[in-house]
Amino acid sequence: MAVNNQFVIITGMSGAGKTVAMQSFEDLGYFCVDNMPPTLLPKFKELIKMERDINKIALVMDLRSQAFYDEIIDMFRDLKHNNDNNVDIIFLDASDGKLVSRYKETRRAHPLARNGRVIDGIKKERELLANVKNAADLVVDTTNMAPRRLREEVFHNFESIDATHTFHVEVMSFGFKYGLPLDADIVMDVRFLPNPYYEASMRFKTGLDKPVEAYVMNSRGAQEFYTKLLDMLNFTLPAYSKEGKASLTIAIGCTGGQHRSVAIAEKLGNDLKKAYPVNITHRDIDRHTTKGENS
Repeated sequence: MAVNNQFVIITGMSGAGKTVAMQSFEDLGYFCVDNMPPTLLPKFKELIKMERDINKIALVMDLRSQAFYDEIIDMFRDLKHNNDNNVDIIFLDASDGKLVSRYKETRRAHPLARNGRVIDGIKKERELLANVKNAADLVVDTTNMAPRRLREEVFHNFESIDATHTFHVEVMSFGFKYGLPLDADIVMDVRFLPNPYYEASMRFKTGLDKPVEAYVMNSRGAQEFYTKLLDMLNFTLPAYSKEGKASLTIAIGCTGGQHRSVAIAEKLGNDLKKAYPVNITHRDIDRHTTKGENS
């Protein structure tokens, strides 16, 4: 049974960025629940204790339903005084002017003024949440924050206490004849290397086969290219991680995605595993037929 769960309560003014904050906690490996009625909290806590793999929980609690106001206050008090839980309350705030502007951009009604002026709903919400803000462990003013900056703030405050979150890398091979991968962050073209397709003994093999791997990696220019590629990635990957990216996809392409790109991607992925969690995939490796592909 899981104990000492890490609870984060995300609350604050409507329009101050709670959705962005919740998505950031999801990327940190937290189990997130948005707008859960406080009356369900006791049952929810019991269910969570039965899940061994869930010990970090982020709950968004606000006044979208004013009827739950008293329950929200009681919930905060209950969590804070429960010795089985580590609780942090984050209160997101912004100036009245900025909140009005955001509501105008989204054309949404304020939850506390659905049939009235947005500013009236904001003032009412601010009054109701005054005690919650005072009790918060962290108050973040998002008035001048872009979503990316808020994400960085969450990572700055909570990534260091998160032992399971790690920036990870996706390395994939692909064939240009089948199109570029839509989710690629970095694309490298290795069609300048000699093509094993034109060697009869390797035509129907792939870059996962040792003879093909040796042919590709020992070809003219391959080692120099690979050394420079790995050096570039060793320099840039820490910066991507620092910027708050949860993952990075590196796509290595050749003509058909069977020989050269597979060999390079496989070696690259295994070398990067020394420093990062890496997932290696070969998108087009099974597309070749008995007639072969010009890859």
